[in-house]
Amino acid sequence: MTSRRTRGQARADEVLREPMFAKFWTASTISSLGSAATTVALPVLVVRQLGASNFEIGLVNAAQLVPYLVLGLFAGVFIDRWRRRPLLIRASIGRAVLLGCVPAFWAAGWLSLPLLVALLIGFGALNVFAIAGAQSFLPAVVPRRHLFRANARLDQSDAVAQTLGPAAGGALVAALGAPLILLIDAISYLVDAVLIGRVTVDEPEPAAPRRAGIAAAIAEGMQWIYRHPTLGPMTVSSHVWFVGNNAMLTVMAPFALRQLGLSSLTFGLLFALLGVTTLIGALLSPRIGDLLGVGPSIVVCRAGYPVALIMLAVVAGHGVTPTTAAVVVFVALGLWGLISGIENPNEMGYRQTVTPPEFLGRVNSTARSANRTCAVLGALAGGAVSGAFGYRTAFLLSASALVAAFVIAVVTPLRSARIET
Repeated sequence: MTSRRTRGQARADEVLREPMFAKFWTASTISSLGSAATTVALPVLVVRQLGASNFEIGLVNAAQLVPYLVLGLFAGVFIDRWRRRPLLIRASIGRAVLLGCVPAFWAAGWLSLPLLVALLIGFGALNVFAIAGAQSFLPAVVPRRHLFRANARLDQSDAVAQTLGPAAGGALVAALGAPLILLIDAISYLVDAVLIGRVTVDEPEPAAPRRAGIAAAIAEGMQWIYRHPTLGPMTVSSHVWFVGNNAMLTVMAPFALRQLGLSSLTFGLLFALLGVTTLIGALLSPRIGDLLGVGPSIVVCRAGYPVALIMLAVVAGHGVTPTTAAVVVFVALGLWGLISGIENPNEMGYRQTVTPPEFLGRVNSTARSANRTCAVLGALAGGAVSGAFGYRTAFLLSASALVAAFVIAVVTPLRSARIET
């Protein structure tokens, strides 16, 4: 039976009364604002200033994800063996330096596509540790009964950032140029590092590994997550989802900027709408999770993603005016944001709740590593297919992956997953 007392009775603002979470949440929000502006600036930089082809756009999108192929599984072992707060501080400082190099090289006239890819690979390597580390640090910041609310709060602020950041980013790109917007993101990471440094929690000494050796520890974490009756199917379904998601995201920039001819400002507003609907979904997420349960909530959301992709595929064909296509694209991404806002807090809260603390680093890192590996495949496939066969075929490819993710969720025990009291 779903724990309605644990999740349902928590007031919306109760988790923010946890003083250390308030600092953690503020750091995350500021960083998200900078990153949201980059979601507009980076595609504009690559498409319009570096003149990249569709396949090269896929390479740029994949560059931030490639480190998961190499480091993802190893990172989880060390996250479980290291204190997580110092790790987060160092990773934020490193990301600030790498992003700051982009406008510096641009100003010097040295910025090129290969150099940008190299910087993004380094940035992605730090992300491997930082994001899984933050997910594993959160249960030390708030009591476990507040994890669903805490994740919802984080997603809500991230959605606000996705709303304000792209809109402001689009305007600033038009006024200042894309490279300088990355400097704002770099500064946000420095602020993040300072605020995380003020999060003082009684973080327990990392547990000694149950079995000696990194390979054995990796295998132990993988066995735990994939053999779990509900967490395993949820994780596999997410892997497939990331193929479709990143194929769509890779295709969206050239489709919107080239075929539809959207301006930088309108392109930013498109992602701002995505942020608004994600915020609405995140606000609804705890209530829907209480009403339906974790598993059914995820299944319903997974059923909605292909609908949005089919809408995009329809308007990417011939015979649709650019204005009509632009309207449908805004509606489709609005639906996408609403669904993801509902799903993500339930999925993340469930993983953090059912996973023992000594496995959190490996479970989070294993899931993210495989997800980002699938995202690399999706980004490369989206760029290659759209370049060879057109945008419509690429969107249909994305939709087929999302249908597969839904099927995995609905035919496995995930469909009835609950948090037991």
